[in-house]
Amino acid sequence: MSADPQADHHSPSPARLHSSVPSTLPSPLPARGLLPAGTLGGRIKERPEDFLVEELPLYEPSGEGEHVYVGVQKQDVQHVELVAILSKHFNVPARAIGFAGMKDRRAVTRQTVSIHLPGREPAAVQLQHPGVMLLWMTRHANKLRRGHLVGNRFAIRIRGLDPLKATVVWSRLKELARIGVPDFYGPQRFGYRGNNHVMGLYALQSRWQDALDELLGLNGTAFPERQQERREAFARGELAAALEQWGRNDHAERSALRALIAGRPADHAVLSGGSIVRDFWIAALQSAVFNRTVLRRLEAGTLGTLLDGDRAYHHRSGRSFRIDAAMLEEGSDVLPRLRAFELSPSGLMPGRDFGAAEGAPGAIERAACADFGVDHALFAEGKLAPTGTRRPLRVPVTNTQCEGGFDEHGSYIRVAFDLPAGAFATVVLQELLGDQWSEGRTAVRDAAGSEPLASDAAEPQDGPEPGLASA
Repeated sequence: MSADPQADHHSPSPARLHSSVPSTLPSPLPARGLLPAGTLGGRIKERPEDFLVEELPLYEPSGEGEHVYVGVQKQDVQHVELVAILSKHFNVPARAIGFAGMKDRRAVTRQTVSIHLPGREPAAVQLQHPGVMLLWMTRHANKLRRGHLVGNRFAIRIRGLDPLKATVVWSRLKELARIGVPDFYGPQRFGYRGNNHVMGLYALQSRWQDALDELLGLNGTAFPERQQERREAFARGELAAALEQWGRNDHAERSALRALIAGRPADHAVLSGGSIVRDFWIAALQSAVFNRTVLRRLEAGTLGTLLDGDRAYHHRSGRSFRIDAAMLEEGSDVLPRLRAFELSPSGLMPGRDFGAAEGAPGAIERAACADFGVDHALFAEGKLAPTGTRRPLRVPVTNTQCEGGFDEHGSYIRVAFDLPAGAFATVVLQELLGDQWSEGRTAVRDAAGSEPLASDAAEPQDGPEPGLASA
């Protein structure tokens, strides 16, 4: 589906945008990294067990309360599918399930979820599902919500590389541990077609027919060749025929077509996929704007430099405060805290309640919006206006490891590291390996040949994200 972060493309195709989108609309993806460009290449995710993610909790459950906290391990299971499985198993609606972040599909992941079960115990403890295992259960007073985690621990086996190259990878990883990594949103945020932000733009601008054409039709962003026939059917007005060809995981497309067949207007059809999909699209547009801010600061050489007018991000609290010239003078405690990675410059995720920085940093943030033909008012007004926030321009990479080796599937280089909530492991891999690495997914699509669901981010979307209903 158009919001799908994990179809069988290795990375989003360059956007071939509909004429109704500004022809100068930039790619939402970073054009460069922090380290000198690498050329190693390699492949990740050839098998789910090559990509391990373990959630680092913000707090331990107390053992008492209305919510059952459950340790869950899943393998090759989408987030939305996981919620459906747990909803059925515990006999609760999806809204009774809480989670700190959405984890990779093509991976083995461990995380905590909460189930609202006041006054009753689970009817069944053991879950019979080949891709989901329940590890432990206890109780706690509150629902687990997005951002209720410290971060994620990644352990990734990179295939297709000479294990002797581990020394090169380790050298680059140590440098990232020293200086941090740009806090770019990775390509999976923008979907396998690289157009989630386009859908978000149309939603905020109430351009519902354009959104339907982008989602279901032939115009707009490039799409996989296998979708040609179903999109042609939509263009001819053969809605039932188009519906029949979308797979069971193509949630947004199928929901929109069902709504159109039922005679609903275009806005109802686009939004029929639910708030998670809608908010994911809008958050992708916010993310695209933020990525342009990071890129502009990177190109200016000020990614790790606080400027007059900046909003400094405090990594421990998640709060930001204004920087003025006096704070940047020698003798102030701001610069030592910046060097110690307590503070970083921040960028705007535009939305309600958050405005741009001041001075030169504010001009960069406004220019990032203008790159997509919009201004901050689009994000601050209207019924779909998302919540804004500020996000650090860089994040620390900690607990780093690197080694070469062999297993029954051949040679590999294994890297491991911790990232804060909301940061993307693929951005670290981009810095380590360069532009030529790929995702070796041999079994991503289901038997129906359908695309994974929109909300199943291919990296943890764990921070207190703007625009998401569960935040």
